[in-house]
Amino acid sequence: MDRRELVRALREDRVPDALYDIPGVHDIPIQPDAYYFLRQAPDGWVVGLRERSKDRDTRWFGSEDAACRDLRAKLTASPPPAGGERVADVLAHSEEIQRQAWRDFERALREQGREQRHEGGGDAPGPGPDTGA
Repeated sequence: MDRRELVRALREDRVPDALYDIPGVHDIPIQPDAYYFLRQAPDGWVVGLRERSKDRDTRWFGSEDAACRDLRAKLTASPPPAGGERVADVLAHSEEIQRQAWRDFERALREQGREQRHEGGGDAPGPGPDTGA
């Protein structure tokens, strides 16, 4: 089995795309906090778990076939992590989610500005004028 065959098999197995990264064959557009990877190494292949920007549980293989079979076994043996459907939903709607986040952010800034003007009557928070007492 090679990397392309692995990706086809994982899709047939209905493994969510966001759970694995295979550089050059299947790249994750938005990388979650944790996902499995398969990478070519100078002297073979490496399979592991990338979690919070650190590689964990890595294993080295002498052949692409062995590495692909190991990764497939990892991804199909255990149930998907909780919220796997949520990850797929986020990936499918990422642009709309980003637009909504900006709208919410801009609304919060406008509301904060109104509160500051209402509370202090001035344009900017801070100490009032020096009375020289």
